[in-house]
Amino acid sequence: MAAADDNGRPLAPLLRKLIALGPVSQADAAAVESLPLTLREYPPGQEIVRERDRPTQGCILLSGMCCRFKIVGDGARQINSFHVPGDMPDLQSLLLHQMDHGLLTLTRVRLALVPHPTLMQLVENHPRLGFLLWRDTLIDGSLFREWMCSIGRRTARVRVAHLLCELFLRYRNVGLAEDMTMPFHLTQTHLGDALGLSVVHVNRVMKSLRRDGVIGIASRRLTILDRPGLARIGDFDDAYLHLTPGS
Repeated sequence: MAAADDNGRPLAPLLRKLIALGPVSQADAAAVESLPLTLREYPPGQEIVRERDRPTQGCILLSGMCCRFKIVGDGARQINSFHVPGDMPDLQSLLLHQMDHGLLTLTRVRLALVPHPTLMQLVENHPRLGFLLWRDTLIDGSLFREWMCSIGRRTARVRVAHLLCELFLRYRNVGLAEDMTMPFHLTQTHLGDALGLSVVHVNRVMKSLRRDGVIGIASRRLTILDRPGLARIGDFDDAYLHLTPGS
């Protein structure tokens, strides 16, 4: 039985994400909203899925933030992606049955879990939704390529500024950023593990961005005070996010 949130629409974040990817018919939206769900909450720092697991259900992030990650031979962690509400961070497990990475909560999160057979039936009965989820996975790959460029070729200051620009647009795309302000629960360790930087280096860069007046941080919210300035510092071009369906 599908559970409901306070507004009776637990999958509203996913629908916002799908609508941002392309047109969604009323029938397709109704099919999404009628999915049978199991709703769960997880505390920060908990592994939702581990590397080499074989999940039988997919997860939809409803609130909070999580990340994909891998542990390398010396025990160091590399964060491969951050995920915001509306994302399906383990969608690949629908077709790639063994996980090649882990999925970790960074904040308290709320997830909707949907059995894989149900998801397969959804895309078979509603090809347009299957197309939009396919588009989402292609954009996911685009983000990976951009992150690779950052870690391989951009300076620390550029990497941090670029990531902040990206996160702001992703939050805005699902209606969770207002007045140039977005949720910001990432620690300097999270940023360092994502960008290949030490905590000391991240701290220095964040201080410089605040000192230069391009960002402000208070009460776990980050405000972009000078968006063109932050984009210049971050060598940021949003084309890789494909924010409009025709892009």
